Amino acid sequence: MYRSNTCGELRLSNAGQVVTLAGWVQRTRKMGGMTFVDLRDRYGITQLVFNDAVDKELCDRANHLGREFCIQVEGTVNERESKNKNLPTGDIEIIASKLNILSESITPPFTIEDNTDGGDDIRMKYRYLDLRRNAVRKNLELRHRMTILIRNFLDSKDFIEVETPILIGSTPEGARDFVVPSRMNPGQFYALPQSPQTLKQLLMVSGFDRYFQIAKCFRDEDLRADRQPEFTQIDCEMSFVDQEDVISLFEDMARHLFKEVRGVELPAKLQQMTWHEAMRRFGSDKPDLRFGMEFVELMDVLKTGAFAVFDQAEYIGGICVPGCANYTRKQLDQLTDFVKRPQVGAKGLVYIKFNEDGTIKSSVDKFYGEDVLLKVKEKMGAKDGDLVLILSGDKANKTRTQLCTLRLEMGDRLGLRDKDKFECLWIVDFPLFEWSDEEERLMATHHPFTLPNPDDIPLLDEHPEQVRAMAYDFVCNGIEVGGGSLRIHDGKLQEKMFNILGFTLERAMAQFGFLINAFKYGAPPHAGLAFGLDRFVSIMAGLDSIRDCIAFPKNNSGRDVMLDAPGELDPKQLEELQLKVDLRQE
Repeated sequence: MYRSNTCGELRLSNAGQVVTLAGWVQRTRKMGGMTFVDLRDRYGITQLVFNDAVDKELCDRANHLGREFCIQVEGTVNERESKNKNLPTGDIEIIASKLNILSESITPPFTIEDNTDGGDDIRMKYRYLDLRRNAVRKNLELRHRMTILIRNFLDSKDFIEVETPILIGSTPEGARDFVVPSRMNPGQFYALPQSPQTLKQLLMVSGFDRYFQIAKCFRDEDLRADRQPEFTQIDCEMSFVDQEDVISLFEDMARHLFKEVRGVELPAKLQQMTWHEAMRRFGSDKPDLRFGMEFVELMDVLKTGAFAVFDQAEYIGGICVPGCANYTRKQLDQLTDFVKRPQVGAKGLVYIKFNEDGTIKSSVDKFYGEDVLLKVKEKMGAKDGDLVLILSGDKANKTRTQLCTLRLEMGDRLGLRDKDKFECLWIVDFPLFEWSDEEERLMATHHPFTLPNPDDIPLLDEHPEQVRAMAYDFVCNGIEVGGGSLRIHDGKLQEKMFNILGFTLERAMAQFGFLINAFKYGAPPHAGLAFGLDRFVSIMAGLDSIRDCIAFPKNNSGRDVMLDAPGELDPKQLEELQLKVDLRQE
């Protein structure tokens, strides 16, 4: 028996018991003839005591223990004289009588502590050591707990967990696929699923009624803090439901998770906001409602013929930043530089300071009199002491997106984006299509299986850009946590959708014929939703990135620096696959 107890469970009630512990050496301290060792495992830390006066040989062996040695110790539980109130085990210590070194360790490249001295790159390379840290381990324990809660909740609602294939056919619509060559079918390729979308729809045709899966998904796209090339979805599909049925059920699931995990009571009914309203008020289809600074359009006030930049703009909008009229010129210049960054893309920033003493200072003083600036103050709902920041541009939604980035930056600077506060809502009535400048055609905003709003179906022929989708996104704290839609279950309507997207009948049948044909056999009305498990866990854990709630994540270049993947294939493997690699640049 390697251990009778873990390093996190012994208390004063265990005093006098002889126990055996096993774990890793967190640190050692020598004080006179005594050596103290902090022993760590997944469950906690327990202090070990080696006494030179009692057993000199044993104490000498303890003095040679290094950080991260894996050891086994037998000893007696004793009440500590100097208690540590920061540890659950801080009232006791183990008076060691036996020591067995199970495995030695070289000096680790960083300290295995909550406040480590290791940077992101080194911790990713030695992820197996990083996972020993309490902070990272807790994130994975939270992920495990949430997964159990989700499974139990969905099971209670009659959902059946079904595994769908990882090797499927490629569907180029949307993000790029990861492709896998087939040795037995030379020149042909599988794709890794971006989601189990068509497969779960087929399960509805099969009569499964309610399906879910904790599904691995893959997308070959540029990475951000909330994206990885492989990620996990809480993937669900339901038959014989409408939009409110889906929203109601998964709102209940979210409410259950927040209560169980964070002790937070979400409102009895979450707000629903249309896509157009979200863009108008916040410039984003995933608005952060933890703070105000809603957009106010200023076209009617500032288009006076006095300032050419505004006169030529399609959109002029501002945000009111409370209590920031005392911003210095340096701070305002920093904000101007911020909005001019390529990732924001604005050409400049206009500010108006409504000072506490009633005076007004603005970067456009020479173009507008005080009467116009006071009209801005009234329309913005600004008070003395407030700062108004204004952006303009020749494309309304593009400028709103820039203003959204500025709003979030001000929220961060003012500490208004509290990670212990949660504001959730549903975004509904998305456009069914969006224009792609790259493809020079309409693209599906979500995917080509989304049902058009029945009221808008007459618009499909002449004005498809005006058609709303029966789609919905679950947003929390400015993050899209999940989304879904009612699906098309009529083969003819699905063919029409493909036609609008530029698919020939032959191409549609080649890629999705199995689904279109399945709809000929009594397909039920159905709908679904998928939550991003990684994102959901990161929100609950208060993380800025999803990487720390994934056991073995990729870096920002999509590489696994621990496994050094992706890598080159052995020439023999390429030969078996009948592939040649040509890295010549055009």
